[in-house]
Amino acid sequence: MSTSPNPNFSAKATILVVDDTPDNLTLISEILKDLYKVKLANNGERALKYVIGENKPDLILLDIMMPGLSGYEVISILKANPETHDIPVIFLTAMGTLKDEKKGFDLGAADYITKPISPAILVARVKTQLENKAAADFLKDHNTYLEAEVVKRSREVAMIQDVTILAMASLAETRDLETGNHIQRTQHYVKALASHLQSHPRFSHFLSNHNIHMLFKSAPLHDIGKVGIPDRILLKPGRLTPDEFEIMKTHTTIGRAAIIKAEQQLGLQVDFLSFAKEIAYYHQEKWDGSGYPTGMSGDDIPISARLMAVADVYDALISRRVYKEPMPHAVATQIIQEGRGVHFDPAIVDAFLALQNEFRAIAARFADSDFDIAEKVKHVQTSLGTST
Repeated sequence: MSTSPNPNFSAKATILVVDDTPDNLTLISEILKDLYKVKLANNGERALKYVIGENKPDLILLDIMMPGLSGYEVISILKANPETHDIPVIFLTAMGTLKDEKKGFDLGAADYITKPISPAILVARVKTQLENKAAADFLKDHNTYLEAEVVKRSREVAMIQDVTILAMASLAETRDLETGNHIQRTQHYVKALASHLQSHPRFSHFLSNHNIHMLFKSAPLHDIGKVGIPDRILLKPGRLTPDEFEIMKTHTTIGRAAIIKAEQQLGLQVDFLSFAKEIAYYHQEKWDGSGYPTGMSGDDIPISARLMAVADVYDALISRRVYKEPMPHAVATQIIQEGRGVHFDPAIVDAFLALQNEFRAIAARFADSDFDIAEKVKHVQTSLGTST
């Protein structure tokens, strides 16, 4: 891309001269023909037909008093059309009062020259306006280029964010009993719930399109803290002892601490990390205050965590684990419904019930394969030293 206006612009420029007097057309053409490509029109209607065509002029010299469309009417039509709005117009007229001049400039003229024509003034004014147009076109093209670069770089940053999130989430998943598809399923469950509740009076202030997108991006980090839980507890196939459960509960604080540390290293706050902190820390809280790690209840629990609570529990219920068989959708739905107003926000449970078919479709779309489960069983056996 060029980094400066084209110095040869004026040599290639096309000037359209519009005047109903043949002598004026001849005179102006003689003055300009050695410098520019000159096109002539003897009325406003003909000028507009030329301008609307493919080969638009770079500048228009326009008389005001003409039969049919006046110069004022012509410039009004040109300025109202986005395709011709930026063509500079110089009025070239015998109407020389200050009032006439002001009206011309108010209508969008780039310059105003009164007759009789001074060749030197005409050439100088035309040259100036063509140079101005060349500079304006350059800046417009340059800004378009920069905007495209910003979009491109923003897209790259978003992709880097997505890859980073999935890499971090996958790191936790390699040590967990769950499969990688759990990450994708819960992402889409959260998005479905959030989209359904977007117009709900209790949630509309928060669930903007931007925030729903950020929730979708940050949902995979809900269990990132499990990387800090010992294998003997994280991978235990049986029921945890009270002491083991207390250790397991720390995955919420470990997860938030890890995200906070990453944010501090970045030196700035990022939207999706803010939501990721909430989800990681609060998604085990319960509506009635009996959850952990803080015992928070009701609307005090961040919306992001309340959405994840329903998504996470539903997926855990319907999924096969090394220590259990998957529950049928109907049974899982009954458990979620029984948790309405106890474990879960009632409105989010209502949204879940309304979206049952969509949840089942998401579960089917990202279903775990037998190979995934077998690999997880092998991983657990190896980690616990129980392989045969």
